[in-house]
Amino acid sequence: MEEQFDIYLASTSPRRRELLDQLGVRYYVIRQDVEENVQIGESPQAYVQRLALEKARAGWNSLLPDNRKPVLGADTAVVMGGSILGKPRDRDEGLAMLTQLSGCCHEVYSAVALVAQTEAVKVNASQVCFDTLDAALREAYWDSGECCDKAGAYAIQGMAAAFITRLEGSYSGVMGLPLFETAGLLKQFEIEFGIVRKKTNK
Repeated sequence: MEEQFDIYLASTSPRRRELLDQLGVRYYVIRQDVEENVQIGESPQAYVQRLALEKARAGWNSLLPDNRKPVLGADTAVVMGGSILGKPRDRDEGLAMLTQLSGCCHEVYSAVALVAQTEAVKVNASQVCFDTLDAALREAYWDSGECCDKAGAYAIQGMAAAFITRLEGSYSGVMGLPLFETAGLLKQFEIEFGIVRKKTNK
């Protein structure tokens, strides 16, 4: 029998799947690729909000009418000095990002959107402060391979946790999906999950 699910997840990120599993959400993954270019004059907060909605809308529009269930989209941006730090293209760019973050605080904006017949989006803002990272440590971290495909060239759920002196905001948001905001959207759309799922007769 086909596994039941309540929403589609418009993301192949293993971190977002892990976080939805943590909430006890039943989901089915669909891949949606959208252009992730910052528009002229667009703030980081507006950028992640727009992309989360675009991913969820693209997922919704790709579904046949008989198969439609709410689609969840998400996006996260690491921001330093007002500039968005994306995924590093190579070693030099990755090391440059780690140098920027070293000894400083930066912002992480994480948006989550749900799209069905109606749509809604929520944004979480967090501040992350790094210890000073010397050149040898930055190079060792890059060589570990952990940061190669991560925004800002680090993963809070991995070895980079040892660099962080202070976090104000949402750990799950920095990881890629703010769970408080996600739970709020699920409740808004009357989607049951985890401990709030109604018991059914066996």
